[in-house]
Amino acid sequence: MKKLGLLLGAVAMLGGLSACEQVQKVAADAAGLPTDENVLFWTQDQRDNAFRQMEVLTETRTISAGEDSFDMAAGDPLKLDKWAGENDKEWTLTQYMQDQRAAGILVLHKGKIRLEEYTLDHSADARWTSFSVAKSFVSTLVGAAIKDGYIKSLDDPLTQYIPELKGSGYDGVSVEQLLTMTSGVQWNEDYTDAESDVAKFNQTKSKDGDNPILTYMATLKREAEPGTRWQYNTGETNLIGVLVSKATGKTLAEYLSEKVWGPFGMQMDAEWILNDGGFEIGGCCISASLRDYALIGHFAATGGVVDGKSVVPEGWFDSAGTKQADIGIPGQGYGYQWWTYDDGAYAARGIFGQSIFIDPKRELVIATSGNWPTAQDQRLSLERNNFFRAVQKSIDRESMMDNAIMEEE
Repeated sequence: MKKLGLLLGAVAMLGGLSACEQVQKVAADAAGLPTDENVLFWTQDQRDNAFRQMEVLTETRTISAGEDSFDMAAGDPLKLDKWAGENDKEWTLTQYMQDQRAAGILVLHKGKIRLEEYTLDHSADARWTSFSVAKSFVSTLVGAAIKDGYIKSLDDPLTQYIPELKGSGYDGVSVEQLLTMTSGVQWNEDYTDAESDVAKFNQTKSKDGDNPILTYMATLKREAEPGTRWQYNTGETNLIGVLVSKATGKTLAEYLSEKVWGPFGMQMDAEWILNDGGFEIGGCCISASLRDYALIGHFAATGGVVDGKSVVPEGWFDSAGTKQADIGIPGQGYGYQWWTYDDGAYAARGIFGQSIFIDPKRELVIATSGNWPTAQDQRLSLERNNFFRAVQKSIDRESMMDNAIMEEE
């Protein structure tokens, strides 16, 4: 068996995917999938093919859906006019999807599908990789673990649940500081540096079935006082996965299925990629349908309630989706593994165009799967934000018209 190795920048953004085991080369060849070790070196066509079936390339654990599915009823088609993008360029939905290389876009409003479009041979009954969108899922499992009593408080020291971290830079760091990436632990996320932490921790192998993520993270030292500095740290999201698994005594896939995937009515089983030790990678790589990504957003937008009972503590998503750390970008911030906007919206994001945008005030969710030409692209990211705003404006126009009609009656 061969390791699916991903170099430097891909390592950080994929959350440790290099530790996942690849099927034998002949199986990948037979499926028409890439065998190059670095996702950044795959051709665009290879990514189009691989992103919809990553579980063929790697070992995974199934996130089981329940017997009853959420009723994904169709609402009135969203009237989305042309909108202005960067440099005052006007976009139509077709032009926008082509430019973004969007495999799918789904707008869910008040639980009903208002817009659903697919390209790149993607479809409603197929899966697509999440990349770092999974980070926000793991954050939600922390909330569930608190509600269930497995984790007592966000103020608890991390070492209460992961004693292996005693004496490391994480000794004295709270659960909340880990969630907000404000641990103060020294970390180098330079994608071009072979001696960076993202390179070294990604190369750590499992010994006697232990979790290689924990093995490396326990070697890190403190650089700043916890809670005083935000620093993006992919390894810490993977460490959150270790926290949840240790606290609950369950695999991440099992717990996500138990708390959300099954009871909330996800449409399909999903798959979660495993690392070298056989543990789910907390910061990356769930394969799920676009409809189920949208449903995760709806679950968050409606407060995490299933059958009238909250899966997470009251107000969890109000805190998780609110700026807890300043990231140096006006109007944006970082919550509990969610990227936040000052207008009350928040989002999960992954490389190559994956996202779940959540606007609780409008009961609006926009889920996107895609394959950008490059892993990160500032222009495409800005244009995606413009698209989100265009959908918000369309919803607002509808609301104003509805109110005007009611007043006339």
